[in-house]
Amino acid sequence: MSVRSNYTDSLNFYGKETPQGLMEKFGSPLYVYNEVVLRERCRDLVGLCKTKGLHINYSAKANANPHLLKIIREEGCLVDAMSPGELYLDLKAGYKPDEVLYVCNNVSPEEMKNALEKGVLVSVDSLMQVEQLCRLNRGGKIMVRFNPGIGAGHSAKVVTGGKETKFGVDPEKLPQLLEILDRYGVTLAGINHHIGSLFMEGESYIEAAKVLLDLALKLPCFEKLEIIDFGGGFGIPYHKYENQARFDLETFSRLLNETLSGWAKAHNYHGKFYLEPGRYIAAECGVVLGTVYNTKTNGTKPYVGTDLGFNVLARPMLYDSFHDVEIYRNNAQENMEELEQTIVGNICESGDIIAKNRVLPVLREGDIVAMLDAGAYGFSMSSNYTQRLRPAEVLIQKDGTAKCIRRRDTFEDIFATVTDF
Repeated sequence: MSVRSNYTDSLNFYGKETPQGLMEKFGSPLYVYNEVVLRERCRDLVGLCKTKGLHINYSAKANANPHLLKIIREEGCLVDAMSPGELYLDLKAGYKPDEVLYVCNNVSPEEMKNALEKGVLVSVDSLMQVEQLCRLNRGGKIMVRFNPGIGAGHSAKVVTGGKETKFGVDPEKLPQLLEILDRYGVTLAGINHHIGSLFMEGESYIEAAKVLLDLALKLPCFEKLEIIDFGGGFGIPYHKYENQARFDLETFSRLLNETLSGWAKAHNYHGKFYLEPGRYIAAECGVVLGTVYNTKTNGTKPYVGTDLGFNVLARPMLYDSFHDVEIYRNNAQENMEELEQTIVGNICESGDIIAKNRVLPVLREGDIVAMLDAGAYGFSMSSNYTQRLRPAEVLIQKDGTAKCIRRRDTFEDIFATVTDF
């Protein structure tokens, strides 16, 4: 039975399984994904806008499990990569090189060369890195990330546009950029930017898109431009039990279509437009389950101790992020007392808090807790900190059955890379 599960119940999230059954089979903690939800979020965006040449380019850093990447590819999304490992997994999942965009930030020439050898278009975001890439790719193609001067996001740590960020080439340095490209005979095939992450209103995105479109018109090589990439950052409603409104895709679609279609027609642009959602596609398809092992009160503050340390789910510690909580318990009773409680993990640091001062039914030893919306930046940011084992990942398939898509770590995995012991 469940104590608090209205949201996942409404989706039949666990299919033919139960949280208790999954934990018994795959252990605690555990990441669980729902295939139906993942496909629905892909379709939300693939059908977003009828502008010719518009493509959804999934940001693999949100979740790069190859099983999920394969589903995302089947739903018609392209993909990016921000590291050699992500590129390796993208290709393993079935993506072709011309379906992958490699987005660089302060990387080595060796990393650029690896991407070039795989046949993917590489994006860089400084004049020095432009020159480094041009040396490796004389006569080839390049994509450059610009800073639109506009930023947005849920935390200062994820705002990626504006003057207080490390990203992008200042548009005022366009003459220097063009001189470098000309010197090496490299074609500017794409331009891109990214304003930040988890915005719930689309106005800033459209405003920044117009800045990039204006920049495109200043390029003497405009007719050779193949891709204009507006980045991502589309938010999802993390406050499920407060009925937080969803990102208004209908209004956003109308504004985006008006902006892009009109501009493309006016300037005879026949290239592609990219949007780069990561979180919107992956977040809501995933939860992470953990177990309550301890409850206590320090002073007047009730604490609930779980195995969901920040090695398992880092976002609350890194960004003070909110994830809603569900509670599952055998022999649950109705009308249970509610109390303000703080749910913490098992890492010996004071910042190891996953849900602070939440009014919830009183949690007990043995309860299973689920942190909702953990499909993006959940497992992908997990670690073996304090030598704890990363959880397994399980996919609830369309038929409601569970499939393990990544086994739980073993101690042998942790020791395997130690040399000469």
